[in-house]
Amino acid sequence: MKDVAALAKVSLKTVSRVINNEPTVNPELTARVRLAAEQLRYQPNFGASALRRSDGRSSTIGVLLEDLSNPFSATIYRAVEEVATLRSVSVLGGSLDESSQREHDLTTSMSRHRVDGVIIAPASHDHHYLRQEQEAGVAFVFVDRPPSLLAADQVLSDCRGASQRAVEHLISFGHKRIGYLGDATTISTAVERNLGYADALKAAGIPLDPSIVFQGLRTIDSVHEVVATMIQSDNPPTALFTGQNLLTMGAVRELRELGLQHEIALVGFDDFLMADLLDPPVTVVAQDVVSMGREAAHLLFDRIDGDRSEVRCVIVPSRLVVRGSGEIPPRY
Repeated sequence: MKDVAALAKVSLKTVSRVINNEPTVNPELTARVRLAAEQLRYQPNFGASALRRSDGRSSTIGVLLEDLSNPFSATIYRAVEEVATLRSVSVLGGSLDESSQREHDLTTSMSRHRVDGVIIAPASHDHHYLRQEQEAGVAFVFVDRPPSLLAADQVLSDCRGASQRAVEHLISFGHKRIGYLGDATTISTAVERNLGYADALKAAGIPLDPSIVFQGLRTIDSVHEVVATMIQSDNPPTALFTGQNLLTMGAVRELRELGLQHEIALVGFDDFLMADLLDPPVTVVAQDVVSMGREAAHLLFDRIDGDRSEVRCVIVPSRLVVRGSGEIPPRY
């Protein structure tokens, strides 16, 4: 910065103000500083800057989600990034892949790199290890899934209630045998969605049949054999409720391969790209993922800015999007 100041014939303080995008600098001086920085190939060292700042801030946050290639995670990341950009804050992202060890490694690494806070969709079930980082000033906000053994803000969806409403929707069209495809039982949201499924059956007086309940499914391909087995059984389901978007995609593919997409009703949890363009269009429980990401970002920045109020839990409501696949009546 001293070299830039000397070449631009301005003070070191002026260079600092230009680098930090302060709007009060004279445009002519700003142009001279930027030209000098370009000629010298100067790049600011934000790590060193954080060490010198009185508040110790790095203007960087971390976002750790299940899988950044999944549309759900990608949408949360993008929503957080948009809020952070308005504050000139950089965002570091990472995928946890449902690994508690990877969660521990990445959160620890980000804390050591002096991020101001972390938004996390946790993979582990014990977050006691984050207390030391929290006490050191790193803010944490949990999104989609709550923390365990740690007091921290959280932004959640109404998984259980929304799942119950989805299954009740199928029941309202006459379905009594409704198959369930769920994610890993170690994931809190998967447990909540399975409970919502069971709640709807119980409220309608329909016995829960374990033979058409499959959990622990993680990928599109994992659904193939499960759906085929259910449909080809002596007492097949007339409808399916799928607990996350990849499982819904797998069910749609298998029903099409069997030629049953217009005979077996389907409601999925989580919307996905072009679900409305399929034949039939897919009825889904749509989470307001953008709002979840924005709420998490606002909570995090509140904490970074010094908010020391009680821990907050924000529940973002979901809605049932009726498109056609969930309104198919039983074929027998």
